[in-house]
Amino acid sequence: MRYTRATADTFIQTNKQNLLTDYRLNYHLMSEFGWMNDPNGFVQYKGQYHLFYQHYPYKSVWGPMHWGHAVSRDLIAWEHMPVALAPDQAYDKDGCFSGSAIEKDGSLYLMYTGHIITGPDKDNDYIQKQNIAVSKDGVMFEKLADNPVIDNSQIPDGASQKDFRDPKVFERDGSYYVVLGSNDGKGNGQILLYRSSDLLHWTFVSVLAQSDGTLGDNWECPDLFVLGNRDVLLMSPQRVPAQGDNYKNLHSTTYMLGEFDALNGKFRYDACVPVDYGFDFYAPQTMQDDQGRRIMIGWMDMWETDMPTQQGHGWAGAMTLPRELVLQGDKVLFLPVKEVEGYRKNLYEMTDVALDGELLLDTEGDSYELLVRFYAGSSTEFGLKLRTGNEEETVLGYSVNDRLLTLNRDRSGIGPQGERRTSVDLADGKLTLRVFVDRCSVEVFIQGGEKVMTARIYPSKDSRGIQVYSQGASVIQSLQKWDIR
Repeated sequence: MRYTRATADTFIQTNKQNLLTDYRLNYHLMSEFGWMNDPNGFVQYKGQYHLFYQHYPYKSVWGPMHWGHAVSRDLIAWEHMPVALAPDQAYDKDGCFSGSAIEKDGSLYLMYTGHIITGPDKDNDYIQKQNIAVSKDGVMFEKLADNPVIDNSQIPDGASQKDFRDPKVFERDGSYYVVLGSNDGKGNGQILLYRSSDLLHWTFVSVLAQSDGTLGDNWECPDLFVLGNRDVLLMSPQRVPAQGDNYKNLHSTTYMLGEFDALNGKFRYDACVPVDYGFDFYAPQTMQDDQGRRIMIGWMDMWETDMPTQQGHGWAGAMTLPRELVLQGDKVLFLPVKEVEGYRKNLYEMTDVALDGELLLDTEGDSYELLVRFYAGSSTEFGLKLRTGNEEETVLGYSVNDRLLTLNRDRSGIGPQGERRTSVDLADGKLTLRVFVDRCSVEVFIQGGEKVMTARIYPSKDSRGIQVYSQGASVIQSLQKWDIR
């Protein structure tokens, strides 16, 4: 098949009415039809937020990657635009892989990885090159005649000659830089740094950062930015061995708080911290908007896991709720963007409710926000049960003695099961959870954004109940629930 943007757009518009909608999300971005993974080119341009994404428009499975495209005024309601990129050139014929966006002289530049299969084993026989497409209106993009702008002859010795992808471009001190995901070919992920004066001609600077042997064999989707008075390196390491309750997924996302030395091309940091402690969060990208906020959005799925909507539903993959990053001391807080509050409807609330046992709330739903503050009291465990009914439930439980918050989806419906745990300290005996449920997703913001847990769930349509529970005496100091429409 010869892939073009026009062919993809025609196919989408012809087939999108055939989607099954039972698990389609209400306030998270999805593709109109087909497959979606990594967010790309997250940027604010001409008064709108633009988000591009890895997209195979023809089936609900991964295929030769295109760039889907959506725009928004408020980060919640998205309008789909024409497909931005299709794999239609020799340098990207097997996929327009992940990348980023930057504005220059009033035009929007997309920098992306062209994927080229070079032999019979598509999983091992490939090379990757970096390319640019430009638009004057943020909708129709033209690839440069001089692509690729960074080819594999510019890969330094000691770096993988295959895994060379996901450019994130930014400007610092009058120069353009790009960070690229890679590895050393010996089982250790690393980030490569390049510099340019014009976005077109690039020079290798250094290996910016690399694994010490404990953080995965390949690093993907790097992002380097300023937050407060610190530099942050965000990236997604592949196949990290589990470390206690952390890094339990096949692939992970972590951030490093440190200092970027642009002159010498080094990033000094002290520790790596997981970005999300749930099941389904990968390949995030950030941007700074005109309010000065650093906003992050990630892919709300995980490689090599069961995705029920692939079977006859016509779609797979979604984006997380956009999250604002706030520096507090030596850690980053993750907060849902404030714009979501504009979509709240039908407030339900209760205060100062003594709890010992289970209580079914006099409200229900499948797309809502829940803000609850527990006081542990003399309980040993307390928490929430979401999307209950038909012997289904998704459980958020806090063990007081173990100081562990658990997200369990063993009985969450037809999708993947399992449990994730993370350590959480009570604040004066209190736990605050802000939970966003949307048809087939749960996002849990813990203690004011100190941690987040994300999961896909696939319960029955009429499993809409909400319960609170406690083993021993606790108190619900306050609970507010809004439908999100």
